Amino acid sequence: MRRTLAAALAIASILIPATLAAESSSRPQAADLSSLRTRPERTEFRETTRYDEVVHIVETVAAASPRLHATTFGYTYQGRPLPLVVFGDVQDASPESVLASGKTRVYVQGNIHAGEVCGKEAMLMLLRSLAQGEHADWLDSLVVMIAPIYNADGNEIIRIDGRRGQNGPIGGMGQRPNAQGLDLNRDHMKLDSPEARSLALMLRQYDPHIAIDLHTTNGTQHAYHVTYAPPLNPNTFASIDELLREELLPSVTQALKQDRGWDYYYYGNTPGRFGRGREPGWYTYDYRPRFNTNYIGLRNRIGILSEAYSYATFEERILASLYFVEAIVDYARENADKVAAVVAEADAHSVVGETLALRAELQRSAEQVEILMGATENVDNPFSGGTMRNRLDVSTPEMMSEYGTFRATEEQTAPAAYFIPADLQGVLAKLAQHGVVVTQLESDTTLSVEQFHITSSTASEREYQGHTERTLEGSYETAEITLPAGTAVVRLDQPLGRLAFYLLEPRSDDGLTSWNFLDRALQENEEVYPIVRAMAGQF
Repeated sequence: MRRTLAAALAIASILIPATLAAESSSRPQAADLSSLRTRPERTEFRETTRYDEVVHIVETVAAASPRLHATTFGYTYQGRPLPLVVFGDVQDASPESVLASGKTRVYVQGNIHAGEVCGKEAMLMLLRSLAQGEHADWLDSLVVMIAPIYNADGNEIIRIDGRRGQNGPIGGMGQRPNAQGLDLNRDHMKLDSPEARSLALMLRQYDPHIAIDLHTTNGTQHAYHVTYAPPLNPNTFASIDELLREELLPSVTQALKQDRGWDYYYYGNTPGRFGRGREPGWYTYDYRPRFNTNYIGLRNRIGILSEAYSYATFEERILASLYFVEAIVDYARENADKVAAVVAEADAHSVVGETLALRAELQRSAEQVEILMGATENVDNPFSGGTMRNRLDVSTPEMMSEYGTFRATEEQTAPAAYFIPADLQGVLAKLAQHGVVVTQLESDTTLSVEQFHITSSTASEREYQGHTERTLEGSYETAEITLPAGTAVVRLDQPLGRLAFYLLEPRSDDGLTSWNFLDRALQENEEVYPIVRAMAGQF
């Protein structure tokens, strides 16, 4: 699969610039792009843009501007190429050209859930603006990469009632999962889908400093046009969390309130307006790295989740998403060196010997915070026969506890290295897809290691995303063993050490054990986890 995607990127980097060069004599002037409109703009925001139309817009804007370069970064389950547009003073859209610029890199992704289409439309509008010469100041310090339609297969499965209650588009929207039936925002650790493997390859090759993932909320009636979140996993590098929570997100929030008059805040929901057995509060979502933004954080990169308010009009959701992205990129332009320095610091920092979380729970804020609650009215969808909720211009401050961060409930000390038997090819393939550096022992090596002795192994009763998630119980014991030549070695003093830890620890709640990639080995030996680890030593 890696060879296939690499070949696709190589072909795209040759064919697309060549095609654009052939069309250069007929390139439209920037003013001509005023007639280039998305499907929502053409239909009074009743419908959403289809895949072929996305490709047409991508090709048109790239042909119109020498600073917009079109390529693809992989394929969907049904074989659709995934469009990627690079905006920058670079020679072409290749990873080599982007990295050679030396500039801070921002990646924006729309449509991971194809019923939540406002991010896709916002990024198409942004591409048109960039082709018309807007945001030229971004070029001073940034390269911006835009993938408007990540779940391209799901986008084409249009249903009128695809997201009940959501305020349009009344002409229908795509479905949440991809064509395999997988939720792509639960696939970042197991990488079961070609889309997720394509994204992991793109992250390895283009290595963006910031990654923005665009969604639409549902549920709680609040007064925010967008709610957002940084990476939530407790193992996220502290300086990344500090930059987001203390500088970037507050700065962006303030700028948007001043410039647009709209409120933005941390993602949250009130559980059934304080039902479901939980105390009153504003609750964020899951911390596990199966979710995009949390995964980006474990890769030592700055992840940002954007959730446009489901009950705002479709047009408002598009604009709210667009404004949020523009404000983030404005911040990145003004603080490009700081962003790059935080990422470099994270990559240089070794986790060896540190205590890292395996499992976590929500923690309550020390003091109550002000949350702006909203209201809606029911309106008819004339085509589905159902009702939608329409946002009312109501903003009611309520004081409540905030559950926006997580603390570890179970921890382990990160070892110097893990040792993986050479016959665990499925495990080694997943590590390679993530980009984790793996070496091999050149000769038989005797080491003092820790072995995880299993006291119980339980699979979940219900299948989830094609898996029955496995949980091991047990403890580590020290032993001296001889590891044969060819044993794979994963050292944690590498940039992806945090991710490798979460993938390989037997008690991790989102690792390769949890997702069944070690089931066969565990059937062969039910008492000892097949991957051992060393806290120190020469290997």
